[in-house]
Amino acid sequence: MKFWKEHVGLRMILIALFFCTGLAAVIYGWTITGKLKGLLIMIVGLILLLTALLVYNQGYSDRSRGR
Repeated sequence: MKFWKEHVGLRMILIALFFCTGLAAVIYGWTITGKLKGLLIMIVGLILLLTALLVYNQGYSDRSRGR
């Protein structure tokens, strides 16, 4: 998509937001040991970290190569 290549500032803000929120959720969930709530918070944090990685990679995806 050209959108992510043209809006680099927005992409960096989203990456930073998802990364910081995801890392905080993983750390907070880690402190809640022995409860299902902590595990669910860590899973949400992992999803946010993977979303940050997805947004980062969208700027470098090139669909024209056919791969």
